[in-house]
Amino acid sequence: SFSLTFFFFFMLIRKATPNDSPFIAYYLLLAMEEIIYEFIGEKDPQKALDFLLYFAQRENNQYSYQNCWVAEEDEVIAAINIYDGSQLSALRKPIAAYIKMQHGKDFNPEDETKAGEFYIDSFGVNPNQQGKGIGSKMLQFLIDEYVVKNQQTIGLLVEENKPAAKKLYLKLGFKSVGFKMLVGETLEHLQIN
Repeated sequence: SFSLTFFFFFMLIRKATPNDSPFIAYYLLLAMEEIIYEFIGEKDPQKALDFLLYFAQRENNQYSYQNCWVAEEDEVIAAINIYDGSQLSALRKPIAAYIKMQHGKDFNPEDETKAGEFYIDSFGVNPNQQGKGIGSKMLQFLIDEYVVKNQQTIGLLVEENKPAAKKLYLKLGFKSVGFKMLVGETLEHLQIN
């Protein structure tokens, strides 16, 4: 069982609630902008944000607040989306149905995760708070919760053009386990266990 909160100095890391949904949508969009444009079939930041907000505030989907942790100081300053890889297909179903209904597109991207890992789908930090170590503190918190306390594996994908992110993951103990394709892009698959 995962503990619900943890303090780093004056920063609280906790499971997200429905009230955090606007922050979750905004921070996940920072990390996934191009992918969301690909999903909805247009390069419209407001529509992309609305798409993520729709799902963040609902349950049982890939981007639900249920699958997020947030960092909070006076307000939410970062969000990480993580879920059991074995649940990917079930969590994607409502998203595929919504994209078909709202955007007239089939939604069937490659599987970015599978059973055997808790998958960090995406995470973002408030641009005004970047460079303060918030992302690494949140990742370390997840490693402590999932890997150390609960003997799970955490996985994530990193883009080739993000060497600073990859360097951070490697420093925290992630190791490369191969490559995966996602919406036409080759990403490196990293895990820690």
